[in-house]
Order: sequence, then structure tokens, then C-alpha cells
Amino acid sequence: MAVTPTREDKFSFGLWTIGYNGSDPFGGPTRAPLDVVHGVEKLAELGAYGLTFHDDDLFAFASTDAERQKQIDRLKQVLADTGLIIPMVTTNLFSAPVFKDGGFTSNDRQVRRFAMRKAMRQLELGVELGAKTFVMWGGREGAEYDSAKDIRSALERYREAVNLFADYVTDKGYDIRFAIEPKPNEPRGDILLPTVGHAMAFISTLERPELFGVNPEVGHEQMAGLNFASGIAQALYQGKLYHIDLNGQRGIKYDQDLAFGHGDLHNAFALVDLLENGGPNGGQSYDGPRHFDYKPSRTEDETGVWDSAAANMRTYLLLKERAAAFRADPEVQEALAAARVPELAQTTLSEGETYDDLLADRASFEDFDPEPYFNGKGFGFVRLQQLATEHLLGAR
Repeated sequence: MAVTPTREDKFSFGLWTIGYNGSDPFGGPTRAPLDVVHGVEKLAELGAYGLTFHDDDLFAFASTDAERQKQIDRLKQVLADTGLIIPMVTTNLFSAPVFKDGGFTSNDRQVRRFAMRKAMRQLELGVELGAKTFVMWGGREGAEYDSAKDIRSALERYREAVNLFADYVTDKGYDIRFAIEPKPNEPRGDILLPTVGHAMAFISTLERPELFGVNPEVGHEQMAGLNFASGIAQALYQGKLYHIDLNGQRGIKYDQDLAFGHGDLHNAFALVDLLENGGPNGGQSYDGPRHFDYKPSRTEDETGVWDSAAANMRTYLLLKERAAAFRADPEVQEALAAARVPELAQTTLSEGETYDDLLADRASFEDFDPEPYFNGKGFGFVRLQQLATEHLLGAR
């Protein structure tokens, strides 16, 4: 299998990722600003197929209409020259001082209205550029103090905003969907909709839930101590994986935004296996962009920026190769069967069986013998994981 990326791999990058200048809370930039035209040209050379961006990535906050249009025109021209597409756009409601208490859920009503207008303007631009997904990350939608924010009212204001967007795109006939990106904390002490589960529960309350899914990010789920591959499986199960952000994270700490695979490599392997093979029974489960939302380390110069961009794609393709070998290995198939993994797909109740039938089945309780499960009847999960590890390390 080739590990050189092509457009068919659907790898995309945020302009804010390759354009990250190295600033952090303890130090200023370590790299000069990256021009969007140069960035698109380099991504095209590396084999990416798409670019994504916040409005403020492409043109500065509070730009004039002329300044804004100049940058849009430059982007359109380089997209035409390279063939890259814009599969997703998003809006920045977290950097400018006006959003210090959030956008859609700010306690200040006028800020909420400004945030909605700003998001709608970016939504229009996304449609103009052919984007199919509009991601919403509410980095400032939250609080540090319990008394500072009425959470029920905040969630209602969030619903109000996104319901309006759904009405808008429906009335306009736009072919675009929305993906909510969860995160537990940072920059706010606590952020609304902190996990995949919270976001999907919120989506179920919306007026047009079919237009809304999730955009989970590796580091965001792992910051909360959660299993990212498991969260993705849940999103797939509910038909809500509209977009995905790939990066690396090492445990419960600040959001590291490492290159993909440069954190929990075992979980990255399980994730790629899931995305590409759909689980033990096979089948493609996700055909959207493989989007990298990472930050080139502030230690790097521009050469390091492009090395890190290439590393994301190469790691994904290597894991895809290893996952295919894992699934094709007869010993793995035997170990899966021994671990009874395929048996979980069988219904617990037989077709047409009722609770009366279950209660009447003595073999299910009265005559069932649990004793053999003590000191016996193991599942062999460790052996299965070791086989995965050996494939991951290229030892098989």
C-alpha cells in the first residue's frame, strides 16, 4: 500500500494549523505570518485535497469589505490554480475581546446578535466556496464561575442561534450541514457541550436535528480522559459523524495539538481501523475529509511546518496500512472469534422472542451455570491486543 498522499485520501488542513505562528500563553510568535496563497500551494505539493478556515484566518477581524474581498479573491485564484477545495469552514467567535464571555451564549445580548451575524456572513462565504460543512467550536461558550452563567439559559440561547442557522440554510436551499465541536475546557474554565455525548444530546433538542452532527477532535476527548475511538464509534452509530479533527494528545492536560499519532498511538491505530474498516465486520463507515487540526510546534521554522503537515498524512496512511494487515491476518480473525467479538453483533433475544419467552427459558437463568467463569472461560482480549500491537509495530 502506498504511503504517499493523494487527493483521493481526502486529507485537509485548517489554515489556522499551518498558519500557527508559535504563540502561547507564555510567549509570542516564533514564526512569521503565513500567506494563504503560499500555504495552499504547499499543501497541494504535499498531496492534500482541502483547506479549511475561520473567517479571521483569511482576513483580519473587523476588516473592511475591500480588504475582505481582496483576500477572498486571492484564495479563489489559488484554489483554481491548484485544484484544492474548501470542504469545511468555521467562524472565530473566541479571539476578539468582544467575545470574552462567548458569542452565542454571552450574557450581553448585543454581543450574541453580533456573533450570529458574523457566523451567518461566514456561512454565506462557505456556501459560495462550495463547503459542505460548517463547524461550530464554542471555545468561549462557558464560564469560570458557577454564579456567572445560567447554564439553562445559555443552552437555550445556543439552541436559538443554531435553529436560526438551520432555518436560514433550509429556506435558501443551501447544501451544507453543521457540525458541533465539543471540548471540556480551555480557554474557558468549563465549556458548554464538553464531550461528544453532550453535543449529541443537545442536537436531539434542535428543531432540525438532521442538519446537525459532531466534529470530534482527538485531543478534546482525551483531555477529558475519554477514549476517542469509542466516541467516534458512538457518533457513527448515531449517524452523526459529519466531520472529524485529527491530532495527537498525551493524556489529561492542556490541549497539545500534536501531529496525528504523536500521542496515544494505540488509540490512533484503533481509530484509523474504525474509520477505514468499519469495525470487525468491515465496511466503510466514514467517507468525509480526514481533517488535521494540529499546531506545528513553536520550536519549528517553516521547514518544520511542512514536515509536520506531511507527518500527519504519512502517519495516517501507515496506520491504514497496518490496520488492513491486522484485519487480513488469519490469526487475528481466529483471536476475534475466540474473544467472541462477532457474537456481540447477534441479538440477545431471538427473532420474535418476548419477555414472557425469556422468563420461561430456564436455560437463561435457572439452569445457567456461572461457575465455569471463575478460573476459566477467559476472553483472550490481551492476546488480541498483542496482535494489534505487533501489527502496529510492523512485527507481523
